[in-house]
Amino acid sequence: MDLRSLNIFIEVAELGSFTRAGEKLGYSQPTISFQIKQLEKEMGTQLFDRIGHTVTLTDTGRDALDYAQRICHCCQEMLLTGTGHREPAGILRLGMADSLCQPLIASQFARFRSAYPKVSLQVTTTDTTGLLEKLDHNEVDMLCTMDDHVYDTNYIIADEEEIGVHFVASPAHPLSKAKRVEISQLLAEPFLLTEKGMSYRRLMDEQLARSSLEISPVLETGQADLICTLVGQNMGLSFLPDYVTEGMVRQGALTRLNVPELHVVVWKQLLYRREKWLSAPMRVMIDHLKTLRLLGGVS
Repeated sequence: MDLRSLNIFIEVAELGSFTRAGEKLGYSQPTISFQIKQLEKEMGTQLFDRIGHTVTLTDTGRDALDYAQRICHCCQEMLLTGTGHREPAGILRLGMADSLCQPLIASQFARFRSAYPKVSLQVTTTDTTGLLEKLDHNEVDMLCTMDDHVYDTNYIIADEEEIGVHFVASPAHPLSKAKRVEISQLLAEPFLLTEKGMSYRRLMDEQLARSSLEISPVLETGQADLICTLVGQNMGLSFLPDYVTEGMVRQGALTRLNVPELHVVVWKQLLYRREKWLSAPMRVMIDHLKTLRLLGGVS
């Protein structure tokens, strides 16, 4: 047993394929297969179930993967100590909800770069379904989602934050003075909404659809800041996450409406696959994002 065979084992487990692991590591598929068979022979157990072209970890394989990842991590740390270079380095492939790029990347990138100058980011944005597919195919290392809570034992939740979503209006709008607003009152108003692909818009639409109701907006755009500005000018109502409207609500430029009939929350979740080896770039990104709160800023 050597580090090469352990690294091959980790890659096959993460990619779910001998062929894809070989392509990534620069080995032929027969070489990968031979190394795994030798490792299984040395350990005296089967690490993978092989069904067609798909390989999945056995229960023993999952236990072995945890040990292999820890061994490789310790060896990496030892090499860094020996060379005197302990600074995290490498590429992190981060999948992210588009709505999180501004608060978590654009406004904080300088701070992250200053702390970890040798870590490079490759950020991919799409909807939650697409992000999870990319994570499952090892096309990204970890995800930061903004959606309904993800409950799946295949993923580790490294961090999460619950975010409320509310209907908002200009303080000049008559409904802003109401202690309670009925959905029937909202439906009579013009709406400025984000695109249907946005998680919180989808969750609102789903709740309304259960009562055979629908909001037809006069404006749809992915620019939440533009919507806030127009709502503040009393051009209509909207439905937005609290972290988007927090600043204007504090300034008195927007008012959150109390609509007890419709309750939506979304979750900012930082996820990675359970069998994924936690690389140095992943560790520092987790530490970095844990200090950021959409509501309340840097902790």
